[in-house]
Amino acid sequence: MAASSKSSQEFVPVKEVRDGVLVLQDNSLRAVLMVSSINFALQSEESQTAIVAQFQNFLNSLDFSVEISMQSRKMDIKPYLSLLEERYQKQQSELMKIQTREYIEFIKTFTDNTNIMTKTFFITVPYGATMVSLKKNPLETISGFVRKSDTSKKTKGEVDEFEEHKEQLQQRLAVVEQGLVRCGLKTARLGSEELIELFYRLFNPGEAQQRIPTS
Repeated sequence: MAASSKSSQEFVPVKEVRDGVLVLQDNSLRAVLMVSSINFALQSEESQTAIVAQFQNFLNSLDFSVEISMQSRKMDIKPYLSLLEERYQKQQSELMKIQTREYIEFIKTFTDNTNIMTKTFFITVPYGATMVSLKKNPLETISGFVRKSDTSKKTKGEVDEFEEHKEQLQQRLAVVEQGLVRCGLKTARLGSEELIELFYRLFNPGEAQQRIPTS
C-alpha cells in the first residue's frame, strides 16, 4: 500500500498571514524580526563582556518567551556575476577587460569549489491570547501564499479583536527591539510579503531563483 503523500505546508500550524502577523491554527499570533549579527570573535575582551552582559539583561527583562532561529543558505552569486558581465561589456580599456574577465573566472571557480553560506537571524515574538474564530477564507494564506485581502468578510467583532491583540503583540515587539538595540543589533520586522516569501523559500529550497506563484 502506497504511503500517502502530504505537502509540508500541512504540517505548519499557520492559518493565515494578516497585516504582517502570523495567525496560527490555535488563533495565537506571531511576529518575526530579522536581526543583524555581530562578529563576536573580532571584539575586544571588554566589548565581549559588555555584549554578553547586555544580552543577558535583555533576556532577563522579558516576561514572555521568544524563539531565536538562524537560516543558513548557500549564497546566490549569479546577480553579482551578471553585474560583472555588464561591467566587462562596458569597459573601453583592453587591459581592464582582461582583468575583469580574469576576476569573473576567479569568482566562478572559487564559488564552485567553496560553499559560501549566508546566515540570517530571526526572532519570533508570540502573543498567545485566544482570539475569536476567523473565517476559513483567509486574507493571505500560507497554503495559497498570495491571496487578496477581503476585510468585508470579517465581522466587526473579529476585526476589532484582532486589532486589540495585534496591539498587544506590537508592545512586545517594541520591548524586544529596544533590548536588541541596546546590544548593538539592528532589527527589521517582516511584513506580510516577507513572511510569505520566508515560508515559501523554507519549504521550496530548490526554487530559490523562481518567482513565488500567485495563484
